[in-house]
Amino acid sequence: MERNKKMRLYFGDWVTTLMTIFLITIIGFIVYSYMNRNGIHYWGRRTFFLAAYGLVICCYAATRDGLDKTIQCAIDGSCAPGIFPLVSLPTIMGCIGAAIILVAGIGTLFTKSQQIRQIMFFVMSGGVFLKIFMVEISRIFRIV
Repeated sequence: MERNKKMRLYFGDWVTTLMTIFLITIIGFIVYSYMNRNGIHYWGRRTFFLAAYGLVICCYAATRDGLDKTIQCAIDGSCAPGIFPLVSLPTIMGCIGAAIILVAGIGTLFTKSQQIRQIMFFVMSGGVFLKIFMVEISRIFRIV
């Protein structure tokens, strides 16, 4: 029974199934980029794709976890909160990961060096991994 509950976290409905597919593809994209880093010549494009796709994933994850409901509950109490409290480890670490991604993304805009863009790509990847692992581990073990 416990295993079925955990599987429903990732395949319970269309939103969670779509999120699982998104997470697998972005992790695959980062791993593929790392494995083929010597053959990649244009890191700006990859960085842009990572930032844009990461934003889409972030929006779906916030919807899946009911972050909008948590915020609305904190403001006026008119609904039940989402799965995480407003001030919790997953939301704080998510904000830190988002800040890392934002700073690296903006830094990429102002450099023409492909080597620096490559570094920024992997800094952004670190922010993405931080957000994914913190939120997903928190969902599985209900760490708050």
